Amino acid sequence: MSAVLLAVAHGSRDPAAQQCVASLTRRVARLADGARVRAAFVQHAKPSLAAGLDNAVTEAGADGVAVVPLLLSSGYHLSSDIAAAARAAGVPVARPLGPDPALAGALAGRLREAGVPGQVPVVLAAAGSRDPRALADARAQAAMLAAHRRFPVVAAFVSAARPTVDEAVSFLAGLTGRPVAVAAYLLAPGLFHDRLFRSAGTWVSRPLGDHPAMASLVLDSYRAIAGRGAVPGVPRPAPRVLRTAGTARWMAHWSGGADADRRASA
Repeated sequence: MSAVLLAVAHGSRDPAAQQCVASLTRRVARLADGARVRAAFVQHAKPSLAAGLDNAVTEAGADGVAVVPLLLSSGYHLSSDIAAAARAAGVPVARPLGPDPALAGALAGRLREAGVPGQVPVVLAAAGSRDPRALADARAQAAMLAAHRRFPVVAAFVSAARPTVDEAVSFLAGLTGRPVAVAAYLLAPGLFHDRLFRSAGTWVSRPLGDHPAMASLVLDSYRAIAGRGAVPGVPRPAPRVLRTAGTARWMAHWSGGADADRRASA
C-alpha cells in the first residue's frame, strides 16, 4: 500500500479557504515522492479529521500514515484535537509549520507582492489564541521576519489576544514615523484576513496559502516523521532577533506583562 500524508487544516466555511488548502496539497503532491497527499479539517469543512484519518488508515494502514498539521503555531487544536485523534488512530503527528526561517522568506515575498517597500515596519498579524505557546510562536516568527527584512516587526493578533493589529500598527507608526504594513500570518483567506483589510495598516499581504515555501515545509515535516512513530519534530534554529529599544520594551510588555515591561525599561 502507498504511504499517505494527511494534511490537516483548521477549516473554514469560506470556499476560498478550502480552495487554498486544495491548491497547497496539490503542490505538495507534486513533490511527494510517491506518497499520496490527502486533506482533512478540524472543523467547518469536510472531510473531518476523524473521517480523513479513517480513510487514510484504510488506504495505507496505520504504519503508512503521517499527519502534518497545516498550522502556523502550537496551540489547542494541535495539542488536543489533532494529537488525540492521531493517537487513537496510531499514527504520528508532525510539528506545526511555524515558526520557521523559511516562512520569513515567504512572508517577505508576500509583502513584496503587495507593493511594500523594504524600509517599512511590519505587523505580523496572526489569528490569535489563548494558548501562550501559540503567542510565543508568533512572536518568534516576527523576530525571524525582522532579521530577514532588517527592519522592525512586531507580532499582533486578530482575535483572542493582545496586542491587536491596530494597537501594533499605531505603536510602530509612532516609533518609526513611517506607514506600516500588515503581513498576514494566516494560511488561507477568510474572516480573519477580511478583518485585516479593515485595520489601520497601509498595506495588507496575502495569506501564505500555496506559497512554494509552504509546500516544502509540509514535505519536510512529513519526511521527518514518516515511518518512525510520533517524535517531537526537528529542532528549529533560534531566531536572530532584530530589536530597537522601543520594540524590546513593547515585546517585553506583551509577552511578560507589566513586570517584564519594568525590567525592560530599567
